[in-house]
Amino acid sequence: MKIVLALGGNALQSNPKDASPQAQLLTCKETAKSIIELIREGHTVVVVHGNGPQVGQILNTVESGHRFNESNILFPFDVCGAFSQGYIGYHLQNAIEEELKRFGVKKSVGTIVTQVVVDKDDPGFQNPTKPIGSFYSEEDALKLEQEQGYVMKEDAGRGFRRTVASPKPIDVIEKDIIKTLIDAGVIVISCGGGGIPVIVENDSIKGVAAVIDKDFAAEKLAEIIDADVLLILTAVDKVFINYNKPEEKALDVLNIEEVERYISENQFAPGSMLPKVEACKKFVECGKDKIAIIASLSSAKAALKGTSGTRFINER
Repeated sequence: MKIVLALGGNALQSNPKDASPQAQLLTCKETAKSIIELIREGHTVVVVHGNGPQVGQILNTVESGHRFNESNILFPFDVCGAFSQGYIGYHLQNAIEEELKRFGVKKSVGTIVTQVVVDKDDPGFQNPTKPIGSFYSEEDALKLEQEQGYVMKEDAGRGFRRTVASPKPIDVIEKDIIKTLIDAGVIVISCGGGGIPVIVENDSIKGVAAVIDKDFAAEKLAEIIDADVLLILTAVDKVFINYNKPEEKALDVLNIEEVERYISENQFAPGSMLPKVEACKKFVECGKDKIAIIASLSSAKAALKGTSGTRFINER
């Protein structure tokens, strides 16, 4: 089967207190074991990963350097996203290659710095909601708004932060390259962090300051390459309703009608489980034979066999 594998933050940084590159590489080595299990089963795997903590670190470093000395370049956010794709892709490549060698599997691994197209008229641009980067005083925030054109909003009483849109993905610029590499048997890492958001105007590609949810990007990529399975790996083994309540219930299978009902009941947290569930629903709606699964990283193989995780089906 052709699988698009979406890795949650715990697959890259398992210890929130240690966000160092050294810790990330060690976590990636553990993550690679789950990926190689699927490859050894004969599946074609395309990897998509998040980048929330990493791009935040990059942006904080850039902003701190600029505040210390304004001659230091304040890199655009889309460029910081590209930095994070290379940084995380390097670690995943290294870890997967080592695991392939351990099992004598002769495959190549490649990271594609991926541009993902969004609609310039996406409603998200009218009301940016995604906070990124450092905290600022009100005075400094106003200065950034005036000098850089940033949208700055107060964040939970801790200061002001830059806020960007979170538009939906509509296409992947590098799709033909990705398809070619997949056909050649390469393990492809792409759409990292949801991809670098770009708009297309008059045949020109322009980066924009935005954050694309990596689960939606993974779903779009799965559509484009005609994947059989969208497998979203996260910190929990199943999707729950009434989460963290006495009547909490784990779900083994969800049809489209059930998903729609639970979404209308606000059962899934925005910015957490909700985009994962919505991405899975969108993918299985592409065809009766499509499968979407949410599971924990450690149970990826079992989830494909139907003995773990929450499976989404195209039924009502």
